This record gives sequence, C-alpha cells and structure tokens, in this order.
Amino acid sequence: EAEAALFFSGNALLPGAEPAAHCYCGHQFGQFAGQLGDGAAMYLGEVCTAAGERWELQLHGHLPDGTMTCVFDSRQADGRKVLRSSIREFLCSEAMFHLGIPTTRAGACVTSRSTVVRDVFYDGNPKYEQCTVVLRIASTFLRFGSFEIFKSADEHTGREGPSVGRNDIRVQMLDYVISTFYPEIQAAHAGDRVQRNAAFFREVTRRTARVVAEWQCVGFCHGVLNTDNMSIVGLTIDYGPFGFLDRYDPDHVCNASDNAGRYAYSKQPEVCKWNLQKLLEALEPELPREQGEAILAVEFDAEFRRHYLQKMRRKLGLVRAELDGDAALVAGLLETMRLTGADFTNTFYLLSSFPVGPESLGLPEFLAALTAQCASLEELKLAFRPQMDPRQLSMMLMLAQSNPQLFALIGTRANITKELERVEQQSRLEQLSPAELLSKNRGHWAEWLQEYRARLEEDREGVGDSDAWQAERTRVMHANNPKYVLRNYIAQNAIEAAENGDFSEASTHLRVLKLLETPYHRDGEATEVPEATETEGAGGADSGGLSYSSKPPLWAAELCVT
Repeated sequence: EAEAALFFSGNALLPGAEPAAHCYCGHQFGQFAGQLGDGAAMYLGEVCTAAGERWELQLHGHLPDGTMTCVFDSRQADGRKVLRSSIREFLCSEAMFHLGIPTTRAGACVTSRSTVVRDVFYDGNPKYEQCTVVLRIASTFLRFGSFEIFKSADEHTGREGPSVGRNDIRVQMLDYVISTFYPEIQAAHAGDRVQRNAAFFREVTRRTARVVAEWQCVGFCHGVLNTDNMSIVGLTIDYGPFGFLDRYDPDHVCNASDNAGRYAYSKQPEVCKWNLQKLLEALEPELPREQGEAILAVEFDAEFRRHYLQKMRRKLGLVRAELDGDAALVAGLLETMRLTGADFTNTFYLLSSFPVGPESLGLPEFLAALTAQCASLEELKLAFRPQMDPRQLSMMLMLAQSNPQLFALIGTRANITKELERVEQQSRLEQLSPAELLSKNRGHWAEWLQEYRARLEEDREGVGDSDAWQAERTRVMHANNPKYVLRNYIAQNAIEAAENGDFSEASTHLRVLKLLETPYHRDGEATEVPEATETEGAGGADSGGLSYSSKPPLWAAELCVT
C-alpha cells in the first residue's frame, strides 16, 4: 500500500512509465478558448492486458515539475487538485461504471498534508484545502478538443490552436485513433481514407448520442460539456460540478458557475450535437465538412431517440411490444414529475411495485408512497425562491423597456423571464396549503397512472402466463432503475468525513462506494419503499445509519457546486 501511494501520488515512477502531457484545445461555454491542457493531469503510460485490453493511466492533480511548466502555465494555475473535488470524481467515476454507463474509471485517490488555497464559490472567501491526486484509468483520454489544436484563428475570440496548419499531425492522430480504437472501421475501409474517416465520425456520433441518452435516463447532469470534456470513444469524462437530479426539473443546472444555463439537464443532447459539429469542423480537410454535416444530421437525433426510448421502455417495464404511443407516455410521466416535483430516482424505482390489473388492489397505498416522493411545500418555496432583490428586478424591467441595447449588455431576457416566473410561482405557493398540494399531486398522478395501467395491459395482452410476464417486468425494471445514485448530499457527507480525517475501513466514503457498487435491486431482496425524506441531521461522519435511498434532506437543496 505504501508503494502504491508513492506511485499514485506522482512521487515515484512506475517501471516503464513515460510521463507526458496531453495538449488539447476546446470550446468552453460556446467560445473557443485556445490551448487548455492538460492543466492538472499527467499521462503515465499504457498497460496492455493479456486479454488484449489497453488502459491508459493518468494522474489528476499532480503538480508538474520543471519539464512540464508549459502545461500548468496553460491554465495559469498550480496543477493541484483538492480532496473535495477528488472524492467527488472518484465516487462518480465508479458510480457511473456500476450503473452501466460508459465512463473513465478511478483507480486510486491519494491525499496529503500539503494544502493549496481555493476560492470554492468565487466569492472572495478562499480557504486552505488538502492536495489530492486521483489515478484515472481509461482506454484513452483523447477528446474532441484533441483535434481542435489545428483550429485557425477563431472569428469571435481570435484564438487559434497551437498546431494550426499541421495537417500531417491531424492525419497521424486520425490514423492512430481509428486503427487503435476503431479497428473494424480501419479494416473495412483500408483503401479509402475519406470513407474511413466518415465511418469513424458516424460511429463517434452514435456513441455520443447513446451516452447522453444514458445520462438522461438516470438524471445525470455533467455540468461542463465543453468540447474538451467530450470523449473520442464515447465515455463520460472529466467529473467536475456534476449532479444527479433530486426533484425532477428539466431546466436544472448543476454547475453554479453556468449562469446562462447552457449545460442544463434538458439541453445536454443538443449541446453534445453542437460539440460534434465542432469536431467535424476540426477534422476538415480529412473529412469534408458537407459529408460530416450530412452524417450528423442523419445519425445523432435518430440514434438518441432510439436509445433513449429503448431505455425508457425498460425503465417502465414494457417488456414485449413497442408501440408508437410510448414516447408520449414517457413525456407524460416526465411532465407529471415536473408538475409534482417528484424525486427522479425514487419515482422510477417505485414504479416497479405498481399494482397491475383491473382490480386496482393496492393502488391507494401505492399512490400514497408515490406522492410522498413529491416535493413538499417547504421544498418548493426553497426551489422557487426569487434570486433578485425586487428593486433590482424592477430596475431591469424598466431598462429593458427604455434602453434595450444597454439591457442586452448587462442581462438576458431569458434570465429576467425566469425570475418573473419564480416570483409568480412563489406567490401561488404562498396561497397553497399542504393539503391542497397533496390533493393536486394525487390528481396528477392518478391521471398518468391510468394511462400507464392501460399500456401495461396492452403489453400483457396475449400472454399465457401472467405471473411469468409480471416477474419479467419486475426483473427488467429492477435492472434499469437504480436505488442509489451519487446525490450531492451523499458526496458531501463523504467529503466532510474525509476532511475530518476519517480514512478507516468503515469510513463514510468507503461505505458510500460499497452502495454505489450495487446501485440496482438485487435478486431475492425485498423491494423497499423509499422513505419520504432522509433524516435532517444527515451531515458529516455520523451518517452510518442512513439508507441513502430516501428523498434528500432539505439542506441538500442549499449545496452549491462550481
């Protein structure tokens, strides 16, 4: 263990290691930022297994030495990562893997007594935090931004890639990526480079569509979907200000630094498609732009819809027929969840115990359990709390009327519209009683459940053995609706315990890791009805008794990740 800590903290080199830094560029929040990194990561080398697998090893958070000065200078930072963000990355990498979503892995997390100063919320209140290094593992860490190093001067920012004009390197990179990670494409198009490159881009498009569909189906928000955070082999990479949905809100923004909501949950598919457009531009002239755009137009939306609907059918236990109305059923469910503020993970998990059959036995109990997963009046008031001082809002509204040009420089109409919606919603909530809210929620759910029951009856139609159909439906739902995801408050409990020195075998972060390694219902395990809300005093290292499958406590809504 001591030897592992030495190697995986970057204080000693593994035998055969050839440390290197990955140079890449990227579009960040829609603007080309030029050369970016790696700013805090260092490639150690590659391990090839007896089974023919290839694994790149990378240290994230290791301070570059003098030979790597150009790397950490590219970010104008110190090349260090801290315990807080490293634990989040470690736990989420593993959580996503066990959810069955393509991802980089985390092999180790090494912390130290060394500290660096970080202004966590960019609010002028810096603090000392422990330096920490994560060992990242993946087949490759090449990303869309890896190909943007050839970009000529950007028309908006004026920045250009460090390898502009070097098409020879672009050719070399394409040859390496396709022959190494897409060998079947290389074999099928060995004599035609353009068709080979087109087939490569088509497959990258499909993989990207599938991985973002997987995110949407578990309520995962990446937070920073820049082109430099998009994997060339369709993995989830770069875990920063990510978050899993608690209360279902399609406009949820997990990154508090994303003021415009560019990377909101509902916008992730659209942003991934935009990023693919930037990739195809970076591949020109090796892939003609018109050909790439035609591939993108045909493939992305179709593959996303196909994979998303296929996954959602499984989440709803529709195991036999695929009907045209299924997309509308899913949309109706999500709208009901939005209207009632239902917990995303727990609602899907609960649906596996929905009583099927015309007799409706157990429906009142099920409806009670379902409405318990809806947002309380207190939660809704917190969620729709106005963000602006009333005087500031009034001034912005007057400015929008009197001087639209000046208003456009200091604010956006979308932000003002959203703030007005918050004020209106807050006013409605003030006039609503808990009993009235419960009645409304029951009405919304009863209406959708009626449609769901009818669809399940269609799925069961013509089945000789209803018990076998029910067993298969339950099995499929349990395999596709996780009981545990890495909610922000769960990660926060693990972080606080670690920051207090809890690194024992029974430490909070190791207990959380064990839960995340088995996120789905196990055979023979009784279907547990999640409690309405987790215990309010759930913070810190005293969290050993928590189930982590309940709705999060109210304080979780106040957590801010940048």
